[in-house]
Amino acid sequence: MDCIKVGKYILNLRKELQLTQKQLADILNISDKTISKWERGLGCPDVNLLPDLAKVLGVTVKDILLAEDNNIINLGGNMKNLKFYMCKKCGNLITSSKNLEVSCCGKILNQLSLQPMDNNHLLTIEPIEDELFITINHPMTKEHYISFVSYVTFDSIYTVKLYPEQNPEFRFPNVRNGKFIVGCINDGIFYQNN
Repeated sequence: MDCIKVGKYILNLRKELQLTQKQLADILNISDKTISKWERGLGCPDVNLLPDLAKVLGVTVKDILLAEDNNIINLGGNMKNLKFYMCKKCGNLITSSKNLEVSCCGKILNQLSLQPMDNNHLLTIEPIEDELFITINHPMTKEHYISFVSYVTFDSIYTVKLYPEQNPEFRFPNVRNGKFIVGCINDGIFYQNN
């Protein structure tokens, strides 16, 4: 466990919940100095405290241990904790702002990690009046295709479901300061800023 990463993770989650160090400490029946020590990376939470800490912060123990925000889209507002689940068999997309146990086609789906956009999944975005015309230069075969593209803004999500052998071009409203999320059935999900 990397105490510095864990400390920053706890700090960010505590601030999102608008809790003071004292309030979090009182909930966990520990001192606020202990919370301060964690958040400065000078120590890590005791293993016995992790389940209660995770419950208060609205995450899993695994999330705390890994202390990685790469699955969280930091936009603020209601969409800030959006998580993506995609079925590799049928391409179904499930989104949630909380951790879920999700199944599709008889299998449990894992939350997907967002990766920075690569050249194989890059969107071409052309503003046309009050819309964004989007195309993707990606194979759309039954074995390898883009399953969905979402545009996540401060308080909204727009999603287009795509299918094999479909021409991957579509339009979204031209809303500023969003992120595009591209789900490839083989390669995972990628994000691209607008």
